[in-house]
Amino acid sequence: MSDDVPTIPTEGSIRLGQFLKLADLADDGSQARALITDGEVTVDGEVETRRGRQLVTGSVVEVDLPSGRRRARVG
Repeated sequence: MSDDVPTIPTEGSIRLGQFLKLADLADDGSQARALITDGEVTVDGEVETRRGRQLVTGSVVEVDLPSGRRRARVG
């Protein structure tokens, strides 16, 4: 893929909360939960409030952090 979104390798399916930690978009589970609950996380451009959402290969996850917007692609 030609854009600047880093692809994070995953094996099999992964849940949103787990992916946020794996991709270093959240420091820990409690931060991941807070980001999701506060509506700061989007999956493929849509706000996602379910921490257990199953992600598929190619999905782009974006997080609004105090330091700015960060994104990563499920690989």
